[in-house]
Amino acid sequence: MSAAAAPRRPWRGLLVPAVLAFAVLIGLGIWQIERKAWKEALIASLTERLAVPPTALPSPAAWKDLGAASDEYRHVRFGAQFDYGKEALVYASAAAFRPDVSGPGYWVFTPARLADGGVVIVNRGFVPEGRQDPAARLAGQVAGPLTVMGAMRWPDDRHWFTPRDDPAHNLWFSRDPQVIAAAKGLGAVAPFYVEQETPVPPGGLPQPGKLEVSLPDNHLQYALTWFGLALVLVAVFVSWALTSGRGDGAATTPARRQSDASPSL
Repeated sequence: MSAAAAPRRPWRGLLVPAVLAFAVLIGLGIWQIERKAWKEALIASLTERLAVPPTALPSPAAWKDLGAASDEYRHVRFGAQFDYGKEALVYASAAAFRPDVSGPGYWVFTPARLADGGVVIVNRGFVPEGRQDPAARLAGQVAGPLTVMGAMRWPDDRHWFTPRDDPAHNLWFSRDPQVIAAAKGLGAVAPFYVEQETPVPPGGLPQPGKLEVSLPDNHLQYALTWFGLALVLVAVFVSWALTSGRGDGAATTPARRQSDASPSL
């Protein structure tokens, strides 16, 4: 009599890929938990900074010692005179810190000349599509010195998908005071720009506004999704392994019985 062949286990060939997929899903879930902790710490830090009363704008001599890590979102107050003839329009996308702004439009970046000779570029606020021409909002161009209060911000990071700026049409896609200053021939300017909160100009345009921390925090939801997929993977694989094992055994039983009943040659 011939020995019966051991039942095949097809799931064993997929065990290693399944374990690797499980490890990846668990790793993604842990990464989202870590991102959640980072986001909550960031929100707390920004909320604390934005709650501090404004102080005097640092002098140009101190600008080189400033940095985003220690000074971004710091509230400042200073006197300056706007150079409206050299304003730049920056395409406005969704703003996490300006929930009051919606729809297509532009940020109006205008050089502000300080009494000590320094120049700070100020984001004076939002104008909707159709009102970007200064002639359509002349009431907002207040002559003479103004006292500006706002938050210090550092330039946007440029990415692969950031469109190319179009200085010929006064259109920009990144909030970068150095690049704008170079195109406008302003010379040396502050390495930061100021997000104006007050005063609100006559006519309301450009529209300044108070910065609010409204960063999305969906990382727990994402983590639960990855962990849930990992559990589903385990359940599906175990169920398939058990089912395929029973199928192999059932398939070999008739053959084994036929072999036992046949006379050996």
